[in-house]
Amino acid sequence: MYATAVCPYCVRAEQLLHARGVVDIEKVRIDLDPQRRSEMLARTTRRTVPQIYIGETHVGGFDDLLACDRAGKLLPLLAGDSV
Repeated sequence: MYATAVCPYCVRAEQLLHARGVVDIEKVRIDLDPQRRSEMLARTTRRTVPQIYIGETHVGGFDDLLACDRAGKLLPLLAGDSV
């Protein structure tokens, strides 16, 4: 997950993922490393955080993650099933 230290949506995304059983979240702090911000932009074409990947799947931001969860697609994605 691409994130910054002061992003409330990053915190909410992390809380949702923990609630769904995710123990370890690899956070890439783009506020500490400008090159990683450029990497995020190149990979996602988005400028906002969080930008969430589950495996190689780009889920998007918090709103996208929440929509995925509400549609019943998050748990299968976390389990490694194609959605």
